[in-house]
Amino acid sequence: MQENFSEEQKRILSSFVSNTDKNIFVLKNLPEVVMGALFSRYSRSPKPLRQLLLDEFISDEKTGFNEIVSFQSEKGITQAVAIKKAEEFYDRVLLGFGDDSVAELGGAHLAVENVSNISVKLIQDARLGISPLEKSTRYIYFDEKDSKGNFNYLRPEEIIQSSFADEYIQLCDSLFSTYSKFLPEMKKFIEEKHPKEEGISDRAYNSTVKAKACDVLRVFLPASTLTNTGLYGNGRAFEYMISRLSSYPLKETKAIAESMHVELSTYIPSFVKRAFGEYGNPSIEFLSETRKKTAENSAEFLGKEKISEAEEVELTEFDVNAEEKVLTAILYSNSHLPLHQIKEKIKELKTEEKKKIIDSYYNLRKNRRHKPGRAFENTYYTFDILGNYGIFRDLHRHRILTQERQLLSTHHGFVVPIEFDSLGIKKEYTELMQDAKNLFEKIEEKNPWTAQYLVPFGFKIRWYMKLNLRQAFHFCELRSTMQGHPDYRRIAQKMFSEIKRVHPSLTEHLKFVDTKSYALERLEAEKAQDKKIKEVEEKYGK
Repeated sequence: MQENFSEEQKRILSSFVSNTDKNIFVLKNLPEVVMGALFSRYSRSPKPLRQLLLDEFISDEKTGFNEIVSFQSEKGITQAVAIKKAEEFYDRVLLGFGDDSVAELGGAHLAVENVSNISVKLIQDARLGISPLEKSTRYIYFDEKDSKGNFNYLRPEEIIQSSFADEYIQLCDSLFSTYSKFLPEMKKFIEEKHPKEEGISDRAYNSTVKAKACDVLRVFLPASTLTNTGLYGNGRAFEYMISRLSSYPLKETKAIAESMHVELSTYIPSFVKRAFGEYGNPSIEFLSETRKKTAENSAEFLGKEKISEAEEVELTEFDVNAEEKVLTAILYSNSHLPLHQIKEKIKELKTEEKKKIIDSYYNLRKNRRHKPGRAFENTYYTFDILGNYGIFRDLHRHRILTQERQLLSTHHGFVVPIEFDSLGIKKEYTELMQDAKNLFEKIEEKNPWTAQYLVPFGFKIRWYMKLNLRQAFHFCELRSTMQGHPDYRRIAQKMFSEIKRVHPSLTEHLKFVDTKSYALERLEAEKAQDKKIKEVEEKYGK
């Protein structure tokens, strides 16, 4: 959605955003509750954040926006003066002590718009100090064009200024055109296969069909597809993010880092001042050179190896002493004995005694939100995953574990949604994927990093996940719920199956993993949403 604000709208917005004409800006003068609600709505709206703020918060009398924020103007001090005074205090009192953790006490909401899916994943690689929320491929159609009649994908300078420019634009246009062409056909196909049943509202049914159609067709979208992400983070995390983004061999991430630094410097300048300069530049060089040397070594030692066949999910490593470690940790916190003594005692226990201890630790769970204790953090599992890029994007958001991915490529083939056979579009899809593969291989020879931009979501990427049993409970139970995308539900189900195979005694009460399959995954969730809407209307009126 294109933003064209009137001068009056710009004047109103300027009180709440750091600029009204750039892709990256800071929210200001808004209570935390408003910013939280705004970012939550942001992930499921096609509107840019400023337009959303104007249309659904500021201009909507029902939100009570004016009453909520009116106290800001009554404080007798402007945001700019407050920031200046805070920076002076920081410089005079705190900075001299070199306490970096102070920067974790100040935070900001940052909107990052019109960035590629390659860069947004690099942004969201931050695991600590940053909370991201992203525009969804499930609830939003990606068939709109900008004011110039162009589809919304990045035209990276590295490719546009090369001999591959015309082929790149032709491929991306074809991918978006095909996605757009098949949207109404896919919705019609789903409606005919799964007619609306009695008792289901039009809103719930239509939302479910839309989500299903988007889920299936997202395989066409290239990684250059532009998206929006909302970030809330502390100053220390933002400072490191800026340095890290500056270290990648992509002009897009470097430009994003510079824009982030400019905008955050208007709001939390003291906390991001070292992203560049005396401290930041050496860090950028370290990250960049380390990445380059590692790539050279990989090419030297692995470059001639052929890619072997692999399963979608492979458990490559697990702890053979898992039960002993978990039992020791369970008893430790309720004892005054040293670890080594408890370990020796565990060896003397009978099987039924061990089971009693483990069961009592987590068998009272009534739902998946009842988290098992930290004793389960003592045993780890490493999975090698080979899934399409859409799956990776969904599962990438889990941060309390270690994930490391390879560069996105066409080397592992692509998935073909089963609906494409019935709809008769498999041939056209396969031909487009082959076109993408051909162009990718030509660009990869010159620059494997920029070649990623043209790879459609349907192609597979390899990454590993290392997580402890406690996180495995959360991951497998959450990502297998019926409303989830069928692709990542399958990954979670397979991971659960592998953990259960090697450690049955520790997974007996991992009982909220849903191993079933469903035709319309979102339907029950949408029916629950209808109930919530009704409750809110009864409480506050329509």
